Amino acid sequence: MKHQPRVLIVEDEPAIAELVAVNLRHNGFQPTWAEDGEAAQRELDAVLPDVILLDWMLPGQSGVTLARKWRADARTRAVPILMLTARGDEPDKVAGLDAGADDYITKPFSTQEMLARIRAVLRRRAPEQVTDSVAIGDLQLDGATYRVTFKGQLLKIGPTEFKLLHYFMKHAERVHSRSQLLDKVWGDHVFIEERTVDVHVKRLREALGAAGVMIETVRGAGYRLTAQPLATAAA
Repeated sequence: MKHQPRVLIVEDEPAIAELVAVNLRHNGFQPTWAEDGEAAQRELDAVLPDVILLDWMLPGQSGVTLARKWRADARTRAVPILMLTARGDEPDKVAGLDAGADDYITKPFSTQEMLARIRAVLRRRAPEQVTDSVAIGDLQLDGATYRVTFKGQLLKIGPTEFKLLHYFMKHAERVHSRSQLLDKVWGDHVFIEERTVDVHVKRLREALGAAGVMIETVRGAGYRLTAQPLATAAA
């Protein structure tokens, strides 16, 4: 039997949660509803979903707080998070992405948009398996064990940043536009804004620490990973 992706809906409004759950069920998903952070944590402790739909405004802990918490936990780190937000404001969207959300849906949204975005994050979760190893200078990425090291030190890198780094390292010294990166790393960017790339590049640089300088911003063109800054820094 075909796997029915599990979707955890974290939403305090029963009417919205029920509508979302019914639409998901009709389209081959297995929804579970939690009305706040505590209930959501209990569901996560019991069984990991394939994707989390997380409302921005929740009683108790906010969606952003929960996203940060789940991203910091090794067990839930790789589960895609879609923020449900009634706010269309750019700063809020960026705050959600910074907290670790993979994407966001602004209310009110159509069933088709919701399904398309869920399918996109599920596809993006594994557009192609990264199983090979690649090294640039002291930076090493091992796809089989999902480890990134710099000068022998293990780095903590999230799933999207890992795929982004792998692509940069496989195509070092080349400049990649945001749309190229969306196409190659995310795989399906029908609803994803190019701003999302900037957020993930920023997060990747932070995760790389001293090696972050290897990822250069090329004004008006995009991004490039180069071994040169390390050479000049060491000189």
